[in-house]
Amino acid sequence: MFVAVAVEFAAEDHRTDVYGLLKQYGFSQVVNDVFESVSFRPELLPRLKRDIDRRTDFYDKVRMYQYPLEGVLVVTSLSDKKWRKTIMRS
Repeated sequence: MFVAVAVEFAAEDHRTDVYGLLKQYGFSQVVNDVFESVSFRPELLPRLKRDIDRRTDFYDKVRMYQYPLEGVLVVTSLSDKKWRKTIMRS
């Protein structure tokens, strides 16, 4: 599964922590604040979200693009310490 992660942090230590976390999960940095993986296992998504949630605060923003997840594009975002999911169907 392809997963891209775009991040925006309020604190530099959060950036350092999450950058390290994403690299542990096998993501590679494409440009500043954007990471991607073309071989991410879907069963790891809940754990990745939980790990990111632990390293961020109310002011940080994270957006994940996942394709295909159940045959559709799914955009998951963390804003104001709440995860929201948008399913894009054709």
